Amino acid sequence: MSIKIDPALIQMFAENVRAEVLPRPGTMKLDPVIIQKIAQRVPVFAGMTPACLMATLSEGDHYPVKAGEPVFKEGDIGSAFYVVISGEVSVQKLRNGECVVLARLGTGECFGEMALVRNDVRTATVVALRDSVTMRFERERIDANPASAHMIYRNIARILSSRLDDSSVMLADLVVQHKNSSGFTPI
Repeated sequence: MSIKIDPALIQMFAENVRAEVLPRPGTMKLDPVIIQKIAQRVPVFAGMTPACLMATLSEGDHYPVKAGEPVFKEGDIGSAFYVVISGEVSVQKLRNGECVVLARLGTGECFGEMALVRNDVRTATVVALRDSVTMRFERERIDANPASAHMIYRNIARILSSRLDDSSVMLADLVVQHKNSSGFTPI
């Protein structure tokens, strides 16, 4: 008596075995030391359990960028955020035809996270200042893991809130500076 096995089951089993043995193309092989550093230094992953962090990191794509190359440009359609694993990037915005540097980001910092919360174009250009390695996390993959998505979105809200606070202070300083330089004396 022969047993007939569905070929789809064999294919699924083979894919699961390959997934355990070989990393997905484009992904980084992360050793425990790197994972621990990411857990400690990358605020967007704060509060994740080790299992949740591993699942999240397995969804990231290895994305190296050479010095001077853009990661993405202002006006591009965005669907992913990035974490700097090594190197440094510059966040730039065109203002009245002039390139204004908004921030310099290094290891452990993230950028492009607005693409997760908005279906819109990129609001700035990000350029590698030196050879850098980033991990790219696509919205669809993040959203497919509810535990990971919950933590990432919560942490992004915290990061954006902090950036808004910093921007508010800078804006207030500029307003005061403008008033003082125009001869207006505040009471």
